[in-house]
Amino acid sequence: MVDGGRRLEGKVRISGAKNASLPILAASLMATQPVILRNIPQISDVEIMLAMLTALGMSCSWLDDHTLKLVPPKQLNTKAPEKLLREMRASILVVGPVLAKEGKVIVTQPGGCNIGPRPIDYHIKGMEALGANIREDSGMIIFEAEQLKGAEIMLDYPSVGATENIMCAAAVGSGKTVIHNAAKEPEIIELQNFLNLLGARVKGAGTDRITIVGVDSLGGTDYSVIPDRIEAGTYLVAGAITSGDVTVEPVIIDHLEAILAKLLEMGFAITKEANSVRIQATGRGKAIALRSMPYPGFPTDMLPEMIPLLCLADGISMVYETVFASRLKHVDDLVRMGARIKTEGRLAMITGVPALHGTTVRATDLRAGAALILAGLAANGQTIVENAEHIDRGYEDIVGKLQSVGAEIVARDL
Repeated sequence: MVDGGRRLEGKVRISGAKNASLPILAASLMATQPVILRNIPQISDVEIMLAMLTALGMSCSWLDDHTLKLVPPKQLNTKAPEKLLREMRASILVVGPVLAKEGKVIVTQPGGCNIGPRPIDYHIKGMEALGANIREDSGMIIFEAEQLKGAEIMLDYPSVGATENIMCAAAVGSGKTVIHNAAKEPEIIELQNFLNLLGARVKGAGTDRITIVGVDSLGGTDYSVIPDRIEAGTYLVAGAITSGDVTVEPVIIDHLEAILAKLLEMGFAITKEANSVRIQATGRGKAIALRSMPYPGFPTDMLPEMIPLLCLADGISMVYETVFASRLKHVDDLVRMGARIKTEGRLAMITGVPALHGTTVRATDLRAGAALILAGLAANGQTIVENAEHIDRGYEDIVGKLQSVGAEIVARDL
């Protein structure tokens, strides 16, 4: 429940990155010694991944609010629980690690946010290229390989998940693997750093060509995860949409450049420090054109959150989503709040309006839910966001953090 119209002011502390934590947690399945992970966010997606690791045989325990200790078993279970796979798409990231360590893994198609078709074809092709035999049986996908062997792999699209799965699978095995057209997101670099601390030989992350030389086994390590760039971007938009003055920290400035460029283009004042960013807004922003792209382009995960801000901008904005077919599901609710948006497929034309009005809306996925909260912060009256459990998948204590900078927002079971 959000009572809009409050100007936000102050500092928001950014949690560890969801999209770095999940692949690192999956990769820890390959460890043979204990792993300590720091700056892990307390979000439901992490809890699902921990349940998956536990089901596969890993011992998982919290040492404090954001530090995990993972102790591997002598042998992993090779069948991933179907229920957990259906709850979160990132659960497919266990395929590469379990296959590399045990020579077999059984999964089903993963679930997660309903933002359009996201088949695992690239994951399957990558495992096949490394020498895995793959078959389907009663709805389950069975991967088997006596030993994975290095290969040259060309991805048709720079899929983040497929890049991560292939990196893990190729890390333990024989020969050299080269991934061409690899994803370049900062979270890929994080996974490389983590794997190398375990004893892997991976280089090239952050470019479109990643090279992995297989090793016999991996050990353990102590690792701290980077700040979440999407969470940081969300709170910067919260500052902008409320004509506020908000600082986010800690952040890695380079990871935010595409987001900051668009906020600057809209006319908001941005101040960058060594590990923080401040946004100062004194009114409506200007209309812009916005197109999501793989990193280093504008992130698809931030596109939904930008739309409420553009609804209140001067002029007509054009938004195009290139990654997921159903990213614009929250548009209908924004229109009910008074927005003027016309959509055609993945394209949205947004005409700025003087104000939004509070009403009851429904989160259809993680980022759409965050976007509806942002709209509620700026709207006249009260906004109720139903299905808010989607938001908990990727934002740690979003209610508390917004309250800390002046928002009138509470979480309540309806």
